[in-house]
Amino acid sequence: MPVQIPDDTDFLSFRDQCESQDGWVSRYNKGSVTVWCRDEECKSVQKLKMRIVCKDVTAETLYDVLHDTSYRKKWDTNMIDTFDIGRLTVNADVGYYSWKCPTPLKNRDFVTMRSWLPLGNDYLIINYSVKHPEYPPKKDYVRAVSLLTGYLIQSNGANSCTLYYLTQVDPRGSLPKWVVNRVSQFVAPKAMKKIYKACLKYPEWKRKHEPNLKPWRYPEQNTLPCINVADLTVQRADSLENIDESGVSEEKAQHHSDDDET
Repeated sequence: MPVQIPDDTDFLSFRDQCESQDGWVSRYNKGSVTVWCRDEECKSVQKLKMRIVCKDVTAETLYDVLHDTSYRKKWDTNMIDTFDIGRLTVNADVGYYSWKCPTPLKNRDFVTMRSWLPLGNDYLIINYSVKHPEYPPKKDYVRAVSLLTGYLIQSNGANSCTLYYLTQVDPRGSLPKWVVNRVSQFVAPKAMKKIYKACLKYPEWKRKHEPNLKPWRYPEQNTLPCINVADLTVQRADSLENIDESGVSEEKAQHHSDDDET
């Protein structure tokens, strides 16, 4: 299936999904964080949506944090590796991301096409999985599939914003039910709070690390090699290995130290 670079209609549709309450069931609501789940009728993969209100953080800062891969390596402790592969347009690129799963579950990775757009007072970033001929599945990872993942950032004034994170990911494997429950009740809220904390520290960090370099804002700074969209295809989940990890018990799973953060 050929890859389509998102247009304004796709971004507006994504924003509508973030803002809509219809069909969503609240799984977590505490403090400034809310998590909703939704079972898609025609898909076996659940959609998850999160929202956090970020006080003392501008929408622009949050947008920069989500884009800045150099800074992500400082705060995203679940990440193993991430890098940009190449650019498609001034607001679309292809990248790689891998992350740790609790032992003995296998670690996962993605190759995704990402696109971004400032829209009025909002900022949007969306991605979905693609196949790149030079980045096939790796031996020690399970290649997961992002059907649709993205962020909506809405400004609440001069120094506050709201972040929505919506994701529908096929992890390529029959995961235990405790893993699915743990994601909505524990992992997702903690991830949102971690992003918020990273935003509070970003301005000071950025002042010391190429403060004027923001290629997601200034396309002329982008030095990535150009990729022809015709060289990419949509990553179909059914073409990848599907492993059965449903028998792994929570007691046997070794949660990484990040889970113990306060």
